[in-house]
Amino acid sequence: MSEGRLDIIPTPIGNLGDMTERSIEVLKACDLILAEDTRTTGNLLRHLGIDKPMISFHLHNEHKVVKSVVEAISSGLHYALCSDAGTPGISDPGFLLVRECVEQGVEVSCLPGATAFVPALVVSGLPCDRFVFEGFLPHKKGRQKKLQSLITEEKTIVLYESPHRIVKLLEELVGYECGERKIAVCRELSKLHEEVVRGSVNDALEHFSTKAPKGEFVVVLEGVS
Repeated sequence: MSEGRLDIIPTPIGNLGDMTERSIEVLKACDLILAEDTRTTGNLLRHLGIDKPMISFHLHNEHKVVKSVVEAISSGLHYALCSDAGTPGISDPGFLLVRECVEQGVEVSCLPGATAFVPALVVSGLPCDRFVFEGFLPHKKGRQKKLQSLITEEKTIVLYESPHRIVKLLEELVGYECGERKIAVCRELSKLHEEVVRGSVNDALEHFSTKAPKGEFVVVLEGVS
């Protein structure tokens, strides 16, 4: 196994106070930071008083740069990977890099920290002992097929959604006769205007049809009885 290593660094999903001391120590110690958006990570580093070189590592370039990154780490360098918010690899870039590191015998460590779906699931009031995490649904192709599959799931279902499509998602669920299912729609988790709307899918649709949706959403849907 090489002397180099890759550390996966969860970053706050809203509240900067959620950055762990251990993550800060790793960012100070590493040789280079792979950032989903160097501007976003740059703002975080300035807040923390850390000055480190960064390169972009995002969904549009990870296939092209993953091998060169692993080669650099294999040479003995210590890299850290940060997404814009939350834990890299969870609906964010990171999986391809981790897989390649594992295949090449490069040491990989993921630090515990912020992620959006766990607090949303816990505060939903729905069963969280067994659940299905789907992340973001396809925008167009395959969306309806995926939804048709999910609504037959007995476990609690966790989805990510944007403010531009949250009403559409709720309307789709009503169209699939899920209007009376229990749901928790969480937005702006850990931020000043955090909101959790609990009730039926019909209730949530009425709420967000009259109140303009803002922020990133985590949707927790009751499984089929």
